[in-house]
Amino acid sequence: MRLAIIGAGSVGRAVLDQASHRGHSVVAIADSSTAAVDPAGVDAAEVLRRKAQEGQVGAAAPDALFEAPYDVLIEATPTTLGSAQPGFGHVERALRADRDVVLANKGPVAERYEDLQVLVDGSEGRVRFEATVAGAIPIMATIAAYGPAQVTGVRGILNGTANFILTRMASESLAYDHVLAEAQELGVAEADPSFDVDGTDAALKCVIIANVLSQGDRTHRLAEADVTGIEAIPTSAHQAARDAGKTIRLVGEVGEDGVRVGPRLIPLDDPLAVTGTENIVRLELTDAGPMHLAGRGAGGPETAAALLADIDRLAR
Repeated sequence: MRLAIIGAGSVGRAVLDQASHRGHSVVAIADSSTAAVDPAGVDAAEVLRRKAQEGQVGAAAPDALFEAPYDVLIEATPTTLGSAQPGFGHVERALRADRDVVLANKGPVAERYEDLQVLVDGSEGRVRFEATVAGAIPIMATIAAYGPAQVTGVRGILNGTANFILTRMASESLAYDHVLAEAQELGVAEADPSFDVDGTDAALKCVIIANVLSQGDRTHRLAEADVTGIEAIPTSAHQAARDAGKTIRLVGEVGEDGVRVGPRLIPLDDPLAVTGTENIVRLELTDAGPMHLAGRGAGGPETAAALLADIDRLAR
C-alpha cells in the first residue's frame, strides 16, 4: 500500500521508519508546517534527519500531501476534543477522495462517531482505528473476530501514565506530586499530564469501544461518561488498600449503563493489577467467558505497529 502520513510526532515517525519492512511505501508525510512528497517513496532517513535537525519534514506545503498518489491516509496528529479538528477534516478529505484511512487520533472516533459513519457510508474508502485504543494490544481486532454482540462488558487499565504513578505511589509510599515529577523526568508523563491523570485519555478509549459495541444503536461521547481522575488520591489510601490485600488502579469500564472511569480497589492477585506502564483489558464474552489482553498500551513504535497491522488487514 502507498501511505500518506499526517502527523510527524513519535507515532508518525515510527510508521515512516517501519513501513518499508512491512512491504509498504510512504509517498507523503506532513507535519504542521511542511510536507515531503515523492510518488516513488520518500527517503525516510532524509525526512527523519531533516525533522530532527530543522524541525520540518520537507519543503512542500502540508496540503501537498493530499495530492500525492496514496492508498491509505494515516491520521497521527494529536487528539483534540469537541469538533475533533483538524483530524476530522483530514479524515473527511481522504474519504471524499475514496481513500482508506487508518487512525491513531482518537478524536474523530470518540467525539464524532456518527459523522464518521456517514462519511464512510458515502465513500469507497474504509476506516480502521485499532491504534486509538491501547496501542499495540489488538482490542478492536479481537472484538471484530468474536463479533460485538458477543461482548457483554469491558473493563481495563487503559492509561500507562496513570498506572505508573499509582504503582509508584503504592510501592514506595510516595506523594502524587513527587511521582508525577519523576514520571515527567522519565518521559512517562507529558509536560501537561492532564489528559492522562484526570481520566480523559482512558475515557476516550472506552467511548471508542462503547461505540463499536453499540453497532449504531447508540452513540457514546466523552461528555456523557462518568470520569474521575487520580490527582486527589492521598498516599494513605494506598497504604489502606495494601493492608486490605488490594491496590488502587484507574479502571475504565464499558457496560449497558455507558462509560465509567475512576480509581477502583483491585485485589492484588487480579489480572487487572498490572504495574508500571502496562495496559490490560478484560473482555466479557457471552460464550467464551472473560478474556484478558495485555501489553504495551502506548509509545511510538507500539502504536505504529497497530497502525501497520490495520494497513495489512486493508491490503488483504
